[in-house]
Amino acid sequence: MSITAGDSLPEATFLTPTAEGPKPVASNELFGKGRAVVFAMPGAFTGTCTTAHIPSIASAMEGIKAKGVTTVAVVTVNDPFVVDAWSKSTGANDIGITMLADADGSFTKAMGMGFDAAAVGLHGRSRRYAAIIEDGKVTHLDVEETPGTCDMTGGTAILSKL
Repeated sequence: MSITAGDSLPEATFLTPTAEGPKPVASNELFGKGRAVVFAMPGAFTGTCTTAHIPSIASAMEGIKAKGVTTVAVVTVNDPFVVDAWSKSTGANDIGITMLADADGSFTKAMGMGFDAAAVGLHGRSRRYAAIIEDGKVTHLDVEETPGTCDMTGGTAILSKL
């Protein structure tokens, strides 16, 4: 069963890339206080995630921050080294997107958002979703029906809901 609006965000530890290497960071540290937006994607370097979803967040970033959002984060079920390379190639970290590796998929499973797309080699990945979080609680959640679209979960769509 997946998480819904009104639920508390699950506790988990992510790995986030830093100049010194991967750093563990707790979900409650990132999302426990204040307003945040979490975007989850099936995988680093995948087509829609790289060419559509990250750019949509980048183009809406200024407006999202203007709405009082203190943390904008992207979660993928990838190792932190892949997430770091992806962040550098897209410029995501440079514009203030916190990149989070859910390396073992525990956060994704706790969210009820796991899926497999064996035909294209994706196993144990996250569905594409965007959540607005306030003081650790989900206040809004959109989940795409298919992993190759980011209509409801792109930057502009979430900005309109803040």
